[in-house]
Amino acid sequence: MIFLDTNILLYAFGTAPEEASKRETALALLENQNIGFSAQVLAEFYHNGTRKIRIGMSKETAREIVEELAAYRIIPVDADVVLRGVAIAQRYKISYWDGAIIAAAERMECATVYSEDLNAGQAYGSVTVVDPFKEAA
Repeated sequence: MIFLDTNILLYAFGTAPEEASKRETALALLENQNIGFSAQVLAEFYHNGTRKIRIGMSKETAREIVEELAAYRIIPVDADVVLRGVAIAQRYKISYWDGAIIAAAERMECATVYSEDLNAGQAYGSVTVVDPFKEAA
């Protein structure tokens, strides 16, 4: 099982011509049936997808994509994920939001988080981060 961070989804559904190679890589990851993410990732996708100019997604389009993505395995953000996210953030000196991503991946029993935002190659407990765009380069 692999966990996708928000930035992977934003690249998959973005339309910026200069990000075409990242879009291809992100879309290829979405073809894997053994992926999941958290409710936080879906919320961040909607929020950032409708606000970032380079993505420029309408609210309706973003909602439709979130509905499609909801078919994947989704981990809810409950009190345990929040508390674990706080502990991870403090231990590794990362943002709470990144800590919550790692906590949700742990809950999902994912060994790998695909992300451009975290330190590629670093293990955060049982979860290792892979930057798929560095691998593709």
